Amino acid sequence: MIDGLIAANTILSPNAGYALLFAFGVLWVGLGVWWGRQAKSYDGFAVAGRNVGLALGTATAVATWITSNTTMLAPQFALQLGIWGALTYSTASFGLFAFAPMSGRIRQLMPHGYTAVEFVHRRYGQLGAIPFLIISLFYAMTWLISMAMAGGKLLNVLSGIPYEVGMTVVLGVCVLYTLFGGMYAVIGTDFIQSLIILVGLVVVAIAVLLHVDISDVHSKLQTERPMLLSVMFPAALMAVFNNMLFGFGEIFHSNVWWSRAFAMRDGVGPKAYALGGLLWLPVPIVAGFLGLAAPALGIGISQPDIAGPLVAATLLGTGGALFVFVIVFCSLASSIDSLLAATSDLMVNDIFERAAGKTMPDATKRKLSVLSILILGLIAWSVAWANIGTLATVLFFAGPMVGSCIWPIVGGLYFSRPSPVAAGAAMVAGSSLGLVAYFTIGWFVASLVGATVSGIVFGLITWIVPDSFEFDQLSRQEPGPADGSPTTTEGCVS
Repeated sequence: MIDGLIAANTILSPNAGYALLFAFGVLWVGLGVWWGRQAKSYDGFAVAGRNVGLALGTATAVATWITSNTTMLAPQFALQLGIWGALTYSTASFGLFAFAPMSGRIRQLMPHGYTAVEFVHRRYGQLGAIPFLIISLFYAMTWLISMAMAGGKLLNVLSGIPYEVGMTVVLGVCVLYTLFGGMYAVIGTDFIQSLIILVGLVVVAIAVLLHVDISDVHSKLQTERPMLLSVMFPAALMAVFNNMLFGFGEIFHSNVWWSRAFAMRDGVGPKAYALGGLLWLPVPIVAGFLGLAAPALGIGISQPDIAGPLVAATLLGTGGALFVFVIVFCSLASSIDSLLAATSDLMVNDIFERAAGKTMPDATKRKLSVLSILILGLIAWSVAWANIGTLATVLFFAGPMVGSCIWPIVGGLYFSRPSPVAAGAAMVAGSSLGLVAYFTIGWFVASLVGATVSGIVFGLITWIVPDSFEFDQLSRQEPGPADGSPTTTEGCVS
């Protein structure tokens, strides 16, 4: 019923939506095949030959972090939580800033590494690796599902394309070009996508400001919905810290960011992530303003997570709808492909290869990567089909889990005293109590509770039962794929 009502009031016609979808689908698949020619080995497919330079490194950080959550959840936060909501999502940039020096440390400690789970396994053993792997896979799937959902919702609200069709095509396109090119295709397309997103957001922001009187928005909110302007809005204040810790947990634990740290040339990671954070910081604030303006402009919002695209498209007409389509489509693709590539690395290196009990040949790992990407795409498609919940409720369900990983990762990277027991107990306790908070209080406190409980447990056990880990164990290179020789890197990616 809702789809029918939206279709009757869309800015673009379904034919225009299908045309745009086809054009961008062909473009990304073509570019994926083109860049994928460089992925001649598993090392190239998984970590782009470990030679990514500053320009592409910064672009892939920006594009991957400008997800549909940035362009669609930031307006939802503003619509529901007001001024603080508009600023809440921008706190996720702190995670990029904090990960900048960590990426250098990761590259130094594990110059031949592939995944975050590999680090946790070497640092903490099975006690840490098992809960961390479960959390990593679960988070990756919730993020992937939320991206697929966002694609279906976007196309439906802008052009009336059925949710199921839009979601299927967006996910399918990303699966295809990631299959062909691996990390080379992901980072190459990210560069173009980041440019399109940033330029498009500037154009949309200027156009909206020309159509909207900020003082009028303020006065209408003050009269009709004063709580949205209150700096003491309790739920909003909790959401600020919850989202900030969620952002830390997302980046610190996710193989999306670790795989890029391994892919970048030595010394590039800290600069790329710091620059990426600076470029990303204003994006959710700009997007959040659209949600804040919606009630003041009298635009009816049936689903809070489509507030941003609907406001921009309504205010700016067909041109605005086209810009919004391009921006959000690029933000979706840049995140879905990253998740598919990074999570397939986890499956190949930390599940299939460990289950085999031996180092697999290069060709076998490449085939398993393709299989893993197909499996991930199929699972995400089957769950997203039901379209249950909003993007926030789906994504933040993993909040307490990723929040519980913050302290084990930081402690494990920089200190020798944290033990496997401390890491495992912190992740289990933080995830468990954080999920209790999610169901009994709300999504806006779950990450905060998870990170706090995890930090207390981690600190106490480390103090009571300290360890003495030798970091040089992490830098020992494992045998190569088939003959025991080290894996070589491929051509430079600037």
